[in-house]
Amino acid sequence: GVAGCGGNTQAPPATPPASEGESAGGGEQGASFDGQLKIGFMVPLTGSEATYGKDMENAAKLAMNEINARGGVLGKELVMVSGDDACDPQQATAAASKLVSEDVVAVVGGYCSGATLPTIKIYADADIPFVIVAANSTRLIDENVGKAFMINGTGLHQGEKAVELFNKLGAKTIALVHQGDGYSEDLAKITKELWEAAGNQVVAMEVVNKGEQNFSSIVTSIKSKNPDFVYWTAYFADGGLLIKQLRQGGYTGHIVVGDGSNSPQLLEIAGQASEGVYVTTNPLVEYMPVAKEFIENYKAAYNQDPGPYSALAYDGIYLVADALARAGSAEPAALIQALADTPNYEGISGTIAFKEDLTLEESNFVILQAKGGKWELAE
Repeated sequence: GVAGCGGNTQAPPATPPASEGESAGGGEQGASFDGQLKIGFMVPLTGSEATYGKDMENAAKLAMNEINARGGVLGKELVMVSGDDACDPQQATAAASKLVSEDVVAVVGGYCSGATLPTIKIYADADIPFVIVAANSTRLIDENVGKAFMINGTGLHQGEKAVELFNKLGAKTIALVHQGDGYSEDLAKITKELWEAAGNQVVAMEVVNKGEQNFSSIVTSIKSKNPDFVYWTAYFADGGLLIKQLRQGGYTGHIVVGDGSNSPQLLEIAGQASEGVYVTTNPLVEYMPVAKEFIENYKAAYNQDPGPYSALAYDGIYLVADALARAGSAEPAALIQALADTPNYEGISGTIAFKEDLTLEESNFVILQAKGGKWELAE
């Protein structure tokens, strides 16, 4: 059986992949398959977010190799067809159309919300279920016509977690900084609404361009308003610089960043200025006892630690395999129904079951804090 089948079975022991870094393929495993099932995998493999994308692709290949080593799904071998969206909406649209033409039975992936958004309709029109593993803007929910499944907490789940942190530390005022893209603007707006609804004040809502190196005007503005918290809702490359410049500019309040900045690279870029910075993030495997074996197998295969979204990518592949087994076929309507009906699949990122809008039944966000150049679970 595939892991999590029926919602109560234990995941079988994971087997290391047959060959380092190779795409999931049967040959060397000695299993005989009755044909193949192609699964599309769409992440940024080039561009500024390619590090995350590669980590996710590695984890997805690991999952496929494990499943194939145990005989595949419905007697068939799982084969990955990769697409590169480069976190760019136009490139994503072209790459999605190409995956559709490859006759994939499902697509797993989606990292940048802005690039994921235009692909939802492309897959839906082709009757291909789409398991969105990282992208989590609530705009994706509005676009969904019942064929896309979000296994990361949404911006709403994340905004609630941020507000919980502000309250816990007695904050009264916050400043929000985003980059105008789907993901970061969405998270900033949700957080603003939640914070103001509770009678608190947002003293600044700043927008910066992606790739901006000089934040002096924003630093001056924030320092003059002196909020209890600054929440950066965009990605790590620019976030690290903002943190550094805020501290150099004399801002002494709390800084929190969103899950797009959840990377050791943020800490490297910000250097000592990162000390004490918080991040709202999906659960990281190193804090999840259930993921211990996954981490070992990932390291054995790729000689590096998994990235922050690797577990979700791994779970995404297993979720599709689980749904295929429950559906008994790769027929689109049956597979889509099986995914919607997922009965509490126990993944390594947490429990997966869907609300009516096909987002997670329960939030999976946690708060980490930078201590000595490393992220740790916040007290």
